[in-house]
Amino acid sequence: MKKVYKVEVDCANCANKMEEAAGKVAGVEELTISFMTQKMTVRFAEGADVAAVMKKVADCCTKVDDDFSIQL
Repeated sequence: MKKVYKVEVDCANCANKMEEAAGKVAGVEELTISFMTQKMTVRFAEGADVAAVMKKVADCCTKVDDDFSIQL
């Protein structure tokens, strides 16, 4: 399953760091963050609990930038 979320990212470098960290979360097959469009695209592993995975993804991203926000 693939979902797109609206995010607020302050800089392209932060987006790259978030993408790298959050892409390693269990249940995520692929994750991209676009600084230009302020969108995060996540492809989830089959059978993954989307809500639980997204909480972990958000936690990873806020460790990179405290101002990060995601509209779930």
